Amino acid sequence: MNKITNNDTIWIKPKTVEKKWYVIDAADRILGKVAVDVVKILRGKHKAYYTPHQDLGDNVIIINASKVKLTGKKYQQKLYYRHSRYPGGLYSDTFRTLSERKPCAPLEIAIKGMLPKGPLGRNLFRNLKVFSGSEHTLKAQNPIKL
Repeated sequence: MNKITNNDTIWIKPKTVEKKWYVIDAADRILGKVAVDVVKILRGKHKAYYTPHQDLGDNVIIINASKVKLTGKKYQQKLYYRHSRYPGGLYSDTFRTLSERKPCAPLEIAIKGMLPKGPLGRNLFRNLKVFSGSEHTLKAQNPIKL
């Protein structure tokens, strides 16, 4: 009665998936291209059993986030906005000032913008760890270097 044929869809439960850890070195790489590679791994699109509505992706560690590059004049011209929730409280930062203040923030913002909005995206973002230097504190997970 519970025979599986080739026409049946197999649903993978997120609890049964073994999550791997990957390390990505962002030094001298373009911001958007690093973000695209990271999001593919976080979503699980590199796996054969990818399902859009489930967290089947892996964990990602990014090192050297402060050494990420931008093309063109974006280093001085790219703006990041935030609001204080008070009238007239709109603030803007350039990439340069934001990366001086928070070296990991531009990469985190780019990745968060590529993830789905809502509870799934928030859970996927928790699988990301970003470090501005070349060392990370997650060596116990034995991450695979990409």
